[in-house]
Amino acid sequence: MTRFSRWLGLAALALVLVGCAHSPQQLNVTPSVTTTLSPVARQQPVVVTVRDTRSSPVLGTRGGLYPETSNLTINPQALNHIRQQVEGALRQLGFSVVPEGTPNANSLVVSLSELSYISPKDAVYVTQADIGATFSAEVRSLNERYNGRYSASAQHRFGYAPNQATNTRLVSEVMSDALSRIFRDPEIIRLLQQ
Repeated sequence: MTRFSRWLGLAALALVLVGCAHSPQQLNVTPSVTTTLSPVARQQPVVVTVRDTRSSPVLGTRGGLYPETSNLTINPQALNHIRQQVEGALRQLGFSVVPEGTPNANSLVVSLSELSYISPKDAVYVTQADIGATFSAEVRSLNERYNGRYSASAQHRFGYAPNQATNTRLVSEVMSDALSRIFRDPEIIRLLQQ
């Protein structure tokens, strides 16, 4: 009986320690353009730029009693993936993606302007995560300029601290929703067709 009590005590202590401190995570996010796209353009040339304009690379923390040890960041390679998605969406729409400096080309600049992951900071167990993403898009045609902001968010509840794979999937889903909204904006398409 004493051995069982000792084992139970150690198990309880381990659970508390796991809930108190979490290690940092770098998420290999792979957001996708999920909107159905139909060809509407006639191979008009578009120069694409994708950048990260966030004020900090840290999305937030995984929470727990020591949030400063549990920062969340995304892999810098995410920008290359986002660029591939933007270029692929433009090609599906019927545009021709061209290098910078191409004469008479319109331009599309897509910026990751906000990415957040908010979890309770005063709780031992992570029970909730509020995830948000915002992309900004700027289109320049020969005669006009247009700016738009496209946001998405989700709230998730957990019975335990989510692992890296789960956080990667959840953040990717919210980023995909925000990124897809760019290509649902008819004004973006209209200006790129000029």
